[in-house]
Amino acid sequence: MRRALALTALFFLAGPLPSGAQDASAAAVAEPFKVGTFEIGGIPKVGIVLRDRFVVDLGAANYALERNPAYPRIPLPADMLDLIARYEYGMKPRLYEIVDHVVARGLLTSARPDYVHELEDVRTLPPIMYPGKILNAAVNFYSHVNESGNDAERAAARRERRENRGVPYLFLKPSRGAVVGNGDPIVLPHGRDRIDWEVELGAVIGRTAKYVSANDAEKYVFGYMVTLDISDRGGRPPGGNPMTSDWFVGKGHDTFAPQGPWIVPKEFYGNPMERLRQTLSIGDEQVQEATAGDMIHSLWELIEYGSSIITLFPGDVINNGTSGGTAAGVANQRGEAVRYLQPGQIVTASIDGIGTLRLPVVSEDAPEGLTGAQLPPVSSYRGRRPGG
Repeated sequence: MRRALALTALFFLAGPLPSGAQDASAAAVAEPFKVGTFEIGGIPKVGIVLRDRFVVDLGAANYALERNPAYPRIPLPADMLDLIARYEYGMKPRLYEIVDHVVARGLLTSARPDYVHELEDVRTLPPIMYPGKILNAAVNFYSHVNESGNDAERAAARRERRENRGVPYLFLKPSRGAVVGNGDPIVLPHGRDRIDWEVELGAVIGRTAKYVSANDAEKYVFGYMVTLDISDRGGRPPGGNPMTSDWFVGKGHDTFAPQGPWIVPKEFYGNPMERLRQTLSIGDEQVQEATAGDMIHSLWELIEYGSSIITLFPGDVINNGTSGGTAAGVANQRGEAVRYLQPGQIVTASIDGIGTLRLPVVSEDAPEGLTGAQLPPVSSYRGRRPGG
């Protein structure tokens, strides 16, 4: 524990490395890679992903590399959180050395060692198990402003928002329990029949950040992944506390924070405010598509705002918000009943240059033995579900 605290203090005092140095090191590696967490032999392990097809077991590959006396021994990260915290402090060069070794010797295509796995042969877990905190931006795309209004109302609301952007709105989303990985199911809570979808870019913080300027925010990012903000639009039942908005109910259920399938270190992705394109499909139907040009506040402004409230630590995640094309928005634009998520559907969320999450939707069995203090079915206070 004392050593971990000392390392954390070192990271904080050291501050960000020059971005030029990061760009130069990225050019030195044999080929770009991604990092993730995978179940290999029944054990969660950090892996290096190459060509979106191969997973290199970091621990086993490092052991093989260090058998050559030319490579000094280094302590391995305990998990992805540890890797992220140490990436700029000794781990990045070692990952580059492993990738160079594997690629130069053709170990992906022939004489494959036992530490190189086909992606399809291992289970993909959430990359970070688990983030210390997840910050989500609410209504941060112009196309998501007043989606339920008519054309004139939407135009007026978006015009007003452009003229008065204000500061971002961030909310906390639970981590362990809510975070799931690629292929894991999105579970529709019993009786909650207004579950919506939102694809987002997840920016993974790479170093301790407090009062970070938007001008410097990119230096504090480790990398990027695909995330989803699954949302319960059913709201609270009437009575009791008079508050009408409940973000815990709306955002906090189990499986409501899918992340992955891996993290792309920032040196291999570039500036998301220049290249971002995020899409989401339900089955074969694409319902969301957006680029960074539709964002109200930039990712860097979100980091500045978030770090002005709470210190951000390595492995924390900031999600950029979602665009138009949510369930209510799609229904309004087509003049049809709202179609929320249904059991049996497949949600596919993608970000160009990062990857794709595919998650089946399943229902939850009715709970038993409760006293009545639980969150009730939406139908008990809102009647029949729209469109159902």
